[in-house]
Amino acid sequence: MLEELAPKWEAARESALRERRGGARRRAAGAGPRQRLLFIDRLLVTLVHLRLGLPNAALAQLYGVDRSTVSGAIREVRQLLAARGCAVPDRLGVRLRALEDLFAYADAEGVELRCMAGHGGTERRGHGPDSWGEQLHHRAGDRR
Repeated sequence: MLEELAPKWEAARESALRERRGGARRRAAGAGPRQRLLFIDRLLVTLVHLRLGLPNAALAQLYGVDRSTVSGAIREVRQLLAARGCAVPDRLGVRLRALEDLFAYADAEGVELRCMAGHGGTERRGHGPDSWGEQLHHRAGDRR
């Protein structure tokens, strides 16, 4: 995962810096302030946050950086992880990158998706976003 995401993160970072500067570098690569967290640390902070739910302040304390550094790292890496998608077990090369991908995969495999919606654990079943529309709006607090 590190070898896959690190070049994408570096390219996105360089692009953002170039846009902020308004052009090419004025100094050699590596000059200027050092990154407070290397990419591997950014990836680990994000994975620990997502897996264990550790607060940003606790992660910042562990790494000896400001909470805003951790928040920015998580924001950057989550975008990379979302673009990478989720691997499907036993399906080499299949990645689900969006909710629509999940619905299409479920339909193709004959998988019935279930959503526990509303209060009291009412279960609603169906295939695809059309059958979930009412539940999704209900969960978001939108009463139709």
